[in-house]
Amino acid sequence: MEAVSYRVTGMTCGGCVRAVTNALRAAAPAASVAIDLPKGLVTVGGLDEPGVRRAVEDAGFEFAGRAA
Repeated sequence: MEAVSYRVTGMTCGGCVRAVTNALRAAAPAASVAIDLPKGLVTVGGLDEPGVRRAVEDAGFEFAGRAA
């Protein structure tokens, strides 16, 4: 599955990055995850959009859809 970038709001620190990364990896252990904290972008490969949304929201952050 191709990597897709999504906007996530509410991430402010390294702890937030770890929380989102851990939630995404728990949802799909083989997923690739890259987070750009200053831009609020989460790039994920190997997990569909509903799965990403669920994981991000379960971690306590707001999923704001695909990045342009």
